[in-house]
Amino acid sequence: MSTDTPTRAVSSIADPGPLGLAGFAMTTFVLSFHNTGLFHVTPVVFGLAIFYGGIAQLAAGMWEFVKGNTFGATAFASYGAFWLSFWYLNTKTDLGSNANDINHSLGLWLLAWFIFTLYMFVASLKTNPFLMAVFFLLAITFILLSIGNWSDTPNIVKVGGWVGIATAVAAWVTSFRGVYLSL
Repeated sequence: MSTDTPTRAVSSIADPGPLGLAGFAMTTFVLSFHNTGLFHVTPVVFGLAIFYGGIAQLAAGMWEFVKGNTFGATAFASYGAFWLSFWYLNTKTDLGSNANDINHSLGLWLLAWFIFTLYMFVASLKTNPFLMAVFFLLAITFILLSIGNWSDTPNIVKVGGWVGIATAVAAWVTSFRGVYLSL
């Protein structure tokens, strides 16, 4: 081996997309059941939000950066941060005692996530129908939850919960597709 030629380690990592989608799907699934009003799963969703939806997705986003996938890195790092901020807002902050202010604040927060998701949906048009479905359904989920919280209309939040369940199923299907195709 010549000393004047630098050697370069060849590194290969698996596709982090299925992991990020699975973390997103499960956390969204559980929270969405809560939003439908069928179950009170707050403690369970907080654990998922910090570890699977938050940390696992954030890690998937960082691995997407390593792979050079700007879309995947932006999506997973952002939604990982969404779940971490969801956990933090609900467990470590005092949102105030005025229910109207709390609902308006959450409505605005959800509206901001709708805007982000909408532009990610537009970008997903360059990917595949499976990812497009996830982002489309997620955008609908966020706008329904935003409107439902802003207007203090529990029935709209419930509809958002049902669309969130559909979003989670679409994300699981997309995750499964990635795992299956990698075999």
